[in-house]
Amino acid sequence: MFILPNNVTIIEVGPRDGLQNEKKFVETEEKLAFIKALQIAGIQEMELTSFVSPKWVPQMADAKEIVAESPHVGRQFVLAPNAKGAELALEANAQSVAVFVGVSNSFNQKNINRSTEESMGSLEPVITKLKQDNIFVRACISTAFYCPYEGKMDMEDVVSLCKRFVSMGADELSVADTIGRANPQESYALFSRLKEELPDVLITAHFHDTRKMAIANIYAALQAGVDRFDTSAGGLGGCPFAPGATGNVATEDVVHMLDTLGIETGVDVKQVCEAVALIAPHVSRPIETGMYRLFVNDQL
Repeated sequence: MFILPNNVTIIEVGPRDGLQNEKKFVETEEKLAFIKALQIAGIQEMELTSFVSPKWVPQMADAKEIVAESPHVGRQFVLAPNAKGAELALEANAQSVAVFVGVSNSFNQKNINRSTEESMGSLEPVITKLKQDNIFVRACISTAFYCPYEGKMDMEDVVSLCKRFVSMGADELSVADTIGRANPQESYALFSRLKEELPDVLITAHFHDTRKMAIANIYAALQAGVDRFDTSAGGLGGCPFAPGATGNVATEDVVHMLDTLGIETGVDVKQVCEAVALIAPHVSRPIETGMYRLFVNDQL
């Protein structure tokens, strides 16, 4: 008999992962309003932005301004893909930094033009420097289940990569179903293994909703003992280097499910939908998540 956690932490990734793939630039003021509204909803941990070259991800060109002007509530992450990004994050006085590597070599090559091994080698001194500066380090493990180029990943490769990040000093592992292809059995199996082998590490599950399996996968991860989940208000997101990957699982839908299970998150669904309503006019696709549809129809 499994026991579900009493409390779950929601890590909101909408301002960064949710907006990175938008072709039309969302003005800094609109991003800041979105961030503030999510904080009002009760979000205590959030990915704000990414210190990546604007040449590759134009949407993140205002990263310095976003960090400087966001209200300082809870833990706020910025993504740093390399040493230069980490340097810029430190200059901006970021207190928590996320790095990332794909389990899949092919995904890594498409994403940052390096193999997985080369990426790990380059990140080791970056993480060492960040930890010397007392920065919280979040390691994002992409393509932990499937890769758009290589297919199914070997669980042993995923576990090995996670252990290497922990040995480097990472405080948290965000383990991602980047293309939204995992099923609940695979979710339970991987997260049970990670919780067993890394019991003292913060482990977060990150699901995309490409095949509408994300909620089911989250429930399976809950059964495996996971109590931290990346979600994106409005289901915003997608990965520019993962063909076919659609948005992340919607914050409002996940919080609603957890509410019905009696699991505390400290997040208010209606207030999340208020935040979504602020950003909706500035994104390219209509927002059609379950709870947001109820919200716009005055049924919440």
